[in-house]
Amino acid sequence: MIEQEQSSIGISTGKPLLSRSEAAQYLGIRPQTLSVWACHGRYGLRYAKVGRRVMYRIIDLEEFVERRTVSNTGELVND
Repeated sequence: MIEQEQSSIGISTGKPLLSRSEAAQYLGIRPQTLSVWACHGRYGLRYAKVGRRVMYRIIDLEEFVERRTVSNTGELVND
């Protein structure tokens, strides 16, 4: 499944880190949204600083989505 998702957003298979733009595309949001979340510590989405660049591991993005997944509108998301 990861390989399909990676290729669907133009990421080469096996790439260990995604740029902020690639991570935003993976999540279907704007890169600026990730920037705001990082600045304010919102949602606890982990990232790595590599020099000046902010990079995201696919595993962290998947865990973020898993934490925010609910089966009905009555469930609360703990973030």
